Amino acid sequence: MGYLKYTQYVYILFAVFFLYDGAVKLNEGNESYPLSFIIAGMAIFMFFFRRRFLKKNQDRNKNQ
Repeated sequence: MGYLKYTQYVYILFAVFFLYDGAVKLNEGNESYPLSFIIAGMAIFMFFFRRRFLKKNQDRNKNQ
């Protein structure tokens, strides 16, 4: 389960990519830019969710 410690950072990479994509689409006048910002927001949420879940799991394993 050691790889789960690092997979949470993939969500940050997705968020950065979709924030950049949304900014480019916004400047071009493309009307699909809100979708990129929504996906970026979801990726940021998933980063914190996975981080909290991993910490909770590590604390549970420490107490056993």
